[in-house]
Amino acid sequence: MANEYKGPNRQQLFQEGDRAPSRKGLRLLLHRVRSNPPQLVAAGFLSAIVTGTILLSTPWAARDGSTDFLVALFTATSAVCVTGLVVVDTWDHWSMFGQVVIMLLIQVGGLGVMAFVTLFALLLGKRIQLRDRLTLQKVLGKASMEGIVRIFRYILLFSFTVEALGALILSLKWIPVMGLVQGIWFGVFHSISAFNNAGFDLFGGFQSLSGFTADPVVNMVISVMFIVGGLGFVVVYEIFHYRETRRLSLHSKIVLLVTAILITVATLVILVSEYNNALRDLPLSGKLLASWFQAVTPRTAGFSTLDVNALLLPTQLMIMFLMFIGGSPGSTAGGIKTSTFALLGIAIVSLIQNRRETHVFNRRIEASEVSRALSIALLGILLVFVVTFLLSFAHPGDFLRNLFEVVSALGTVGLSMGLTPELNNWGRILITATMFLGRVGPLTIGYALAYQRKQPNIRYPEGRIMIG
Repeated sequence: MANEYKGPNRQQLFQEGDRAPSRKGLRLLLHRVRSNPPQLVAAGFLSAIVTGTILLSTPWAARDGSTDFLVALFTATSAVCVTGLVVVDTWDHWSMFGQVVIMLLIQVGGLGVMAFVTLFALLLGKRIQLRDRLTLQKVLGKASMEGIVRIFRYILLFSFTVEALGALILSLKWIPVMGLVQGIWFGVFHSISAFNNAGFDLFGGFQSLSGFTADPVVNMVISVMFIVGGLGFVVVYEIFHYRETRRLSLHSKIVLLVTAILITVATLVILVSEYNNALRDLPLSGKLLASWFQAVTPRTAGFSTLDVNALLLPTQLMIMFLMFIGGSPGSTAGGIKTSTFALLGIAIVSLIQNRRETHVFNRRIEASEVSRALSIALLGILLVFVVTFLLSFAHPGDFLRNLFEVVSALGTVGLSMGLTPELNNWGRILITATMFLGRVGPLTIGYALAYQRKQPNIRYPEGRIMIG
């Protein structure tokens, strides 16, 4: 068969009686990883995390010359997974070298390791092979490989252009206040952090953007950048080519519609619930701006202009809901994704209306896609429960903060109720693993760990299970 796996099996990887893999076994293992896009994606992120951890563990990465492997691992994972949770403040703890490393890790993690591999291949004039195209298709979440390299070339150009524009505007904003060098550095760092939905900041004291709550330039530039970064590169590509094609795919329509609904509803909810609480000292324009920013940042930027601890419980629950959904597939954002959330809602409506098939915008949705969306959502809920349960052993009696921290890590958001700096070693390891799972995706990890086998040509008798 054309799609039958031709790679090595488990017995080929190690010789019988050997305690270590032979050179042949290692080559076979590398071949297998390169032939499996999910494994290649996971391995790419792991390699970036390991490299970042080593660099951040050096004495010159910290201002005081200290070295802490677990702090370096946590920070590198948070940067590569574009989360933004930090156990030490980025400005107060890390030197200029450490900050540059973090910024580069954010860039690599946001666009994806394969994006830079493709970039170097294109610069060297090399042809992108089929297995690499399959991996690019996986990274983008695209249904087919048609025009995949052309789209990726456009994505890289678009990303660097947007980041440069954002850096220019922010630099012009901060140079009069901070000086030339620091103003430019802050502009570049926060532009890359915003577009890649990372949430890292350089303002010290774990304050994020709280000093710019009513500043329209900083709020709008930062928020627009992480909204664009979280839409998904395929969606952005279709929007910019709409004048030529005069069409949007079903995926893009769903993403844009759900994004607009979530932002509008969340802004109104936060404005109403916090009007006389966290927003009471702001003018009306400031209230609207702060509500907008706090509604869009959980999708999964991690910047904050309001103190999350000062928000009311309904607002905190709304933020956790938004963090769990996250951004869109093939973007710099995390979460279960807007399209997954939408597909589950559409399937529920179809079930209630007793339709034989799930359809939207005059298009039928395959049952396998609904099952995949349901699996992603249920895996996400299960991971939130399990990690919160385990984290409660390290930090008992603090359920809301534990839950908020876990949802933020799994959604690669970076918002925190102040628990991150207080995490002990066990808590740091748990959150580190959760950030990695959230960025790569539970299903991708499952596909990467599963051995590819030829499916048996067997169809079992139908069984019935009582539901509801």
